[in-house]
Amino acid sequence: MLEKIKQWIEHRRSGLTSNMPPENLPSPKSPGDQLLSDCRLIVLDLETTGLHPNKDEVIAVGAVAITGGAIDLSDQFDLILRRPELDITETVLIHGIGTDALTQGHETEDALLFLLEWMNGDPVLAYHSAFDQKFLEKTLKAQLGYTRSHTWMDVAELLPALFPNAQTGGKGLDHWADFYGLEVSARHNAASDALATAELTLIALNKARKDGLKTLRELHDKLRYHRRLKNIHRM
Repeated sequence: MLEKIKQWIEHRRSGLTSNMPPENLPSPKSPGDQLLSDCRLIVLDLETTGLHPNKDEVIAVGAVAITGGAIDLSDQFDLILRRPELDITETVLIHGIGTDALTQGHETEDALLFLLEWMNGDPVLAYHSAFDQKFLEKTLKAQLGYTRSHTWMDVAELLPALFPNAQTGGKGLDHWADFYGLEVSARHNAASDALATAELTLIALNKARKDGLKTLRELHDKLRYHRRLKNIHRM
């Protein structure tokens, strides 16, 4: 990935790429008749300076693509942003990203443009996706003026929607990973967490297909139905 972005930046600065403005980047794709067995999905995780989108900032992005029902390890995104001005004192012990790493990271604008081109408008999945979505949308708007809405799906909702009787002992990523015997190599590392989430997503997609869900629209509708049921039970 480091070599890929170096080449991309060199091409962009030399004018060999389209050097397109954010509004001309690939358009976000809506859930439609894309087959779950064929479509490309982005599984993403962020590291931030804190938990509050209104005051905290993104410092690292990890993501991996699922294509044709399999994780494509050759199709990953793993970058620390160059943001040495940010205060990471409250979270450095969690994610391990210190001032030196932020000083040596990739220029934020270049990294975000590369991320958007790499995502290619494909649907995005994350564990507790509202967190990642708020942070990423805020960062894209602040750094690039980019305001397009992508399709997001929450793996933390997808799993219980498809496995309502699973006795995981909790709702966290670690609970589901332990339940399925998955090893997470380095928690609170964006790329590692994205890979663990992608493995859980594959389990969910396999169950979805067994349940007769064939398209992205059907999966998206399943999530909406599950969310409505939860809201009804809260009343």
